[in-house]
Amino acid sequence: MTQVTDHGGGVRSIRVPIPDNPLGTTLVHLVDTDLGPVLIDTGWDDPASWDALAAGLTACGVSVAEVHGVVITHHHPDHHGLSGKVREASGAWIAMHALDTAIVRRTRENRPDRWFSYMADKLASSGAPEEHVALLRAARTARLSTGLPAFAPALPDREIVPGELLDLAGRRLRAIWTPGHTPGHVCLHLEETHPAALPGNGRLFSGDHLLPKITPHIGLYEDPDDATVADPLGYYLDALERVGRLNPAEVLPAHQHAFTDAPGRVRELLAHHEDRLTGLLALLSTPLTSWQLAERMEWNRPWDQIPFTSRNIAVSEAEAHVRRLVKLGRAEAVTGSDPVTYVAL
Repeated sequence: MTQVTDHGGGVRSIRVPIPDNPLGTTLVHLVDTDLGPVLIDTGWDDPASWDALAAGLTACGVSVAEVHGVVITHHHPDHHGLSGKVREASGAWIAMHALDTAIVRRTRENRPDRWFSYMADKLASSGAPEEHVALLRAARTARLSTGLPAFAPALPDREIVPGELLDLAGRRLRAIWTPGHTPGHVCLHLEETHPAALPGNGRLFSGDHLLPKITPHIGLYEDPDDATVADPLGYYLDALERVGRLNPAEVLPAHQHAFTDAPGRVRELLAHHEDRLTGLLALLSTPLTSWQLAERMEWNRPWDQIPFTSRNIAVSEAEAHVRRLVKLGRAEAVTGSDPVTYVAL
């Protein structure tokens, strides 16, 4: 597979591998500006990924040391992982939405044992069986005994402000806040005529918000010190509709491949989530916990074949969907249930 794709108009993409992940690669986009190249996302922090990024930049006629800035669509490690190394090599600035920067800061400051304890409590309250929660507690104990350093992703030094143009000399790149996949996820609208004169409004770097063949994970990203009950699926669906109305000529996502007809893809995703919510309502004819819902939902493989970490992600997604149903008045938590169960109205 070609590592570098030239999309025209001073925009190229570099395929950076994600180790041991079915997604395969992150598409790191390189945007030429009057002050030097700017990256949109950077890829996973892994030696092979770093080598691929450096080789891709070389194929584009630049070096890592020449990178002027890094714009991050969201904080996940397959997007933000190499940002620190790029900054160390080049002195580039790193920009991110404030809500995701807050997550990065919390990740750097929280002790790993505190996060493991919080996650164990969350899983228990979702109805996870004791043998599953025990694995997380064992992982916490193992990490403490090894003395491994805490995960410390690079702290951004610039803020992406929704609705504003980024400070990219000679380019018009506007930030569009698209929460859901993460609280501070942003798409980036290149407000310039499409180089191939495709009909529509410029080009959209969509991160993980809008992908051509898969649906992004919508789960919970909560602060252990914040009791706010968020509605990430509601935020995501609202943001999808806004992106659809934008009607870009072409979408440049962070995975898979570039594509056209963003409004059509938005309609498909809206229909997918409505079908999923309808299916959950049928399941909730009987009170169920978030864990029990996840066990019964359709995934890309049977539940008994889903590994430990992926089950945690699935339960988070199940809870995000049931929260949406509660917000819409289509389901409610059963008073006094422990662990909490939900039932359709």
